[in-house]
Formats: sequence, structure tokens, C-alpha cells
Amino acid sequence: MFAVIEIGGHQYRVKVGDQVQVEKLPLQPGASLEIDRVLMVGEEEQVRIGQPVLPEARVRATVLGHTKGEKIVVFKYRPGAKRYRRKQGHRQVYTVLRIDAIESGALSSA
Repeated sequence: MFAVIEIGGHQYRVKVGDQVQVEKLPLQPGASLEIDRVLMVGEEEQVRIGQPVLPEARVRATVLGHTKGEKIVVFKYRPGAKRYRRKQGHRQVYTVLRIDAIESGALSSA
């Protein structure tokens, strides 16, 4: 069984037992989370698609921790201008979730 969920404006296809990196959430490691923005649930030939979400569907997850992504370097310069150089770095902070259960009315998996 799989589900397509939406967290922080991004969509993820998840199964039970998957680990997913999502935008940072204000939760402590070990906390449980219930995601109600489930866009689609499927199992083999059976697929249910929400318009835009499935009202009875839920995905339960546990926060494993927080991590940082790879460094991104932003470098700006103007070829005609003298001494115009700007270098800036950024590392995005992510929350790692483990998917524990997918619940969806008729279809459910734990």
C-alpha cells in the first residue's frame, strides 16, 4: 500500500516503513505526527484519488530527527562592473520522518 501526501507544499509518495526528508517541522525527535493531507491512496489495482484530499485518510509518522542538506553556493557577479562579487552559502534544515501506518477508510495498512 502507498500514499501520496503533502507536507510543506511538497508531495511525497510513501509506503509503510519508508523514511522521508521533509521541510523542518517544529517537533522533537520521537514525537508522533498524523498527516491528514493525503492526496491519493493505492494498493495494487485499487487506487483512490482525492479532490484534492481524501477526507477519511490519515498517515501516521514518527519524527526520527533533524538533519541538514548539502551546502548550496550562490555566487553573483556582474561582468562589466569592477569588484562586484557576492558569495553566499545555504544549508536547508530537514526533518526525517518514518512512516508507521497508512489509514484510509476501506484500505488500511499498519
